Amino acid sequence: MPLTIAQRLDSLKVRTAELAHWRDRHSSPIDGWTFEGEPIAHHQDWPHREGVVHFAASAEAPANWPLEDIRLQLDLGGESLITLSYPDGHSETFGLDPYHQEFPLRGRRFSIATESVARFPFGEPNRAPRLNKARLIWLDGPVHRLHLLLKQIAEAIGVLGEHEVVPHLVGAAEQALRSLDWPSDTAAYISRTSGAVMQQKIWELPELVSDPAGLAEEQSASAAAALEVLTARLKELQQRFPPNGELVLTGHAHIDLAWLWPYRETRRKMRRTFNTALSLMERSADFRFNQSTAHYYAQMEEEDPELLERIKQKVAEGKWETVGGMWVEPDTNMPTGESLVRQVLYGQRYFEKTFGERHTVCWLPDCFGFSGALPQILRQGGIDSFFTIKVNWSETNHIPSDFFWWKGLDGSQVLTHTFDNPMQGYNGFVQPDCYLPTWKNFRGKAQHHASLLAVGYGDGGGGVTPEMVEREVQLRDFPAIPQARWGTVKGYYERAHRSASETKLPVWDGEIYLELHRATLTTQSGVKRKHRQAERALITAETLASLAHMLGADKPRSLEADWRVVLKNEFHDILPGSSIREVYQDAEQELGGVIDHAKAEQAKALQALSANLPKGGVADALIVVNPSLAPRPMSATLADGTALSAAEIVAPLSVAVFDRQALKPAGGLKAGSDRLENDYLSVVIGRDGAVASLIHKASGRESVDGSANQLWVYPADKPRNWDAWDVDADYAEKAVRLEAPESISLVESGPHRAAIRVVHRYRHSSVTQTYVLAANSKRLDIETTIDWHDRRTLLRTLNPVDVKARKATFECAFGVVERATHTNTSWEQAMFEAAAHRFVDISEPGFGVALLNNAKYGHSARGNVIGMSLVRGPIYPDPLADEGEQSFTYALMPHEGAWHDGGVLDEALDLNQPLVTAEAKDLSTGSFAPLAVTGTPVAFSGLKPAEEGEGLILRLYEPAGRRGRLSLGLPSGWSASPPLNILEEPMERKGPADIMPFEIRTWRLQKA
Repeated sequence: MPLTIAQRLDSLKVRTAELAHWRDRHSSPIDGWTFEGEPIAHHQDWPHREGVVHFAASAEAPANWPLEDIRLQLDLGGESLITLSYPDGHSETFGLDPYHQEFPLRGRRFSIATESVARFPFGEPNRAPRLNKARLIWLDGPVHRLHLLLKQIAEAIGVLGEHEVVPHLVGAAEQALRSLDWPSDTAAYISRTSGAVMQQKIWELPELVSDPAGLAEEQSASAAAALEVLTARLKELQQRFPPNGELVLTGHAHIDLAWLWPYRETRRKMRRTFNTALSLMERSADFRFNQSTAHYYAQMEEEDPELLERIKQKVAEGKWETVGGMWVEPDTNMPTGESLVRQVLYGQRYFEKTFGERHTVCWLPDCFGFSGALPQILRQGGIDSFFTIKVNWSETNHIPSDFFWWKGLDGSQVLTHTFDNPMQGYNGFVQPDCYLPTWKNFRGKAQHHASLLAVGYGDGGGGVTPEMVEREVQLRDFPAIPQARWGTVKGYYERAHRSASETKLPVWDGEIYLELHRATLTTQSGVKRKHRQAERALITAETLASLAHMLGADKPRSLEADWRVVLKNEFHDILPGSSIREVYQDAEQELGGVIDHAKAEQAKALQALSANLPKGGVADALIVVNPSLAPRPMSATLADGTALSAAEIVAPLSVAVFDRQALKPAGGLKAGSDRLENDYLSVVIGRDGAVASLIHKASGRESVDGSANQLWVYPADKPRNWDAWDVDADYAEKAVRLEAPESISLVESGPHRAAIRVVHRYRHSSVTQTYVLAANSKRLDIETTIDWHDRRTLLRTLNPVDVKARKATFECAFGVVERATHTNTSWEQAMFEAAAHRFVDISEPGFGVALLNNAKYGHSARGNVIGMSLVRGPIYPDPLADEGEQSFTYALMPHEGAWHDGGVLDEALDLNQPLVTAEAKDLSTGSFAPLAVTGTPVAFSGLKPAEEGEGLILRLYEPAGRRGRLSLGLPSGWSASPPLNILEEPMERKGPADIMPFEIRTWRLQKA
């Protein structure tokens, strides 16, 4: 009875696997190893596994082995950078990991030196590392190539299913195997195959030969003949069954800047991976490799300039492709718009300076959702294309296209492609059962003839293997499967743009929300807080120094070095909270250093301002700077802790000088044991510690529905996967409200501010909240200190407001996004936790309530309830995530009109960046505003020194979706340039008005 195709395929796999045991003709162990200078034997455990260790040995291959067929095989027990040095002075370096353990040689005699760590690619410790393998082999080339080809045929058969070419492929493979002249000597055969899975299960194997004979010459020749016949047969079949589809392969090694390992290990991963890629290029004219992230190249420039020079040479040859245009591959949900601008500004400038070219493709395969501000930022940065595959991870709904125009908040569009490779996504493989599903899943076939496919071991680095390069060559002859060739990302998108110009593509409008990894908006809130502080401190330092320059001080110096630190820590596994504890120890220290330095720069700028202000008779002067475009009430906390809340207003982008003794508190502030009141708000704190009443006096409206700032603990925050990343949709099924506070007490009673403190306890944790109402404030601040010692729990604040609206407004980079408050569709149901920057607002015509914050990102808006996540306690990959004390502030703000008419953004700005003050002597009182912006209300992004040449760079944006007139008022002798893009170069605007909805506008301000 004939065998079925399935049975014949099983037979093919078994017989193909046997060939691997005869892949080498002979082997020779390498002895004489040292570990940190001390002898170590084969299969011996490492004496210790702390830090980076060094192995060394020397070897010489037998004289009768052909050099081109000799391979070095190593498994030292971890990841290593290995350097092979030859007597003629030449050397070559490779990365060693579980996927890269075999290396070609350039000479018979050589020495080996390593930098090794007892870790696996994903950071896992090898708790019992040992020197597992060190030997030279004489590779039997025909057997190796036949074995690989037969494996690929079996893989193709497995994925082609009922395709009519399958019987022909099975028959061709069977004929090749039947044609082999194969050895059968018992001792050699048993010894050769002893490592096979089934043989390893035998109770006791017989005595094995140490170096069993390989194939004889005539036997190897039969493998060569079989390979030649089989290859010819594949070419014949390809004529009858042509390739179906086209893929562009880009070699790739997604190296997470930090994740399950600290950054210091990433620096070693870079060197290992980059050397491996260079070695493949030396041996393959066709291989192409891409690597994003300007920061990586800048790091190489510092610590391995020779390696960077070799990379630059391959870039010039067109083999190594730098890609992405950004400083790192950042999270795009949480950074402010100015941070995202700096990612592109500093990234593009570095790539141009170092490699002579800018990028046109944004490469973000692994980020957890994408801000609607990004398309405009990219287009203004010279980038017209976008790549990701992370959208495929959404669990409920999927963007219906994978080749489309992505339209941002302002209407800017970038051409977007995402491929769906079910075999490790962007860490793909070169094999038929990767090719075919990727092509099958490509939904844009009607619009474009090819899909991209990134291949190579990644996340922990490593990249493409020599086998992948060999596989690509063999697969060129295969029938029926997609045609695939090495190419460049830039080249792919250039052809894609031609297709897009000839056919109508789908358009995705607005943010790309990932229906997964929602907890990354909350986890590791300590680094999120420091990141926001660092962003704001740098922007403010630049602004103060620039205002001082406009008033006569020297031109400010660049803070790019500090920005680079912030941008590095925006990496998509640092800022989102998905890394190990060591990463956050480093990140908080680095960001803390930026904050300290930026504050010092602010102090210098204040001194410069003071020196250029009119002198006078005020002995106790107070300099106050408003680094925003909103008029701000005079409210500040001075260096000695004194709180001021006066009636005076500080104009936008102005420097005001007050007589401190003349500053009086705004009137109307009252306080009681459970009540706070000023001219704007009347607040009642309930016995449960929540806000029982919040009356907006001007309208007479009650703002809360029942009570606001309800604290809820969810003790079953135990996602089914991705502990630090995810919060599951059913997290709220088990909930505990904190409604029996330990204490409620009046702790301040004016005249500038009043405050009531509430202390809650939950199990091993405490939450201390101080409700603060300043005399001139339109918002109720909730200063919060959490001392958290509970794992797998989530703490949120819920705020039912007395407002009815079908949509809520969430601030994002350079604007806002509106999201439904109902759950009519699966899309709305899936968006149960979403990103907001400084505020979420629910408004009905004439009235609304906003929840402001200075440190949080994870929010919800369901019905009339605004929720915000405060802290979590995951245990993987950091068992102590957010353990201990943290402080932040959020606020409730009722207002008349829509959010943009009611001053919500102004108050959010004030909460995140208070007025900047300094004490001085012998000045005149007054207000000095060297820069005025009039017309349509806009928001401030930055004021900084120009990257090239003289002058300052001013960047504004429209935050609410309006259009209209806009003009700048400058000091005498100063002028503003025509429109610039974010790269600070001339651009042509297309808007009919001076400012268009959500538009980013940039000028150079220069003194004649």
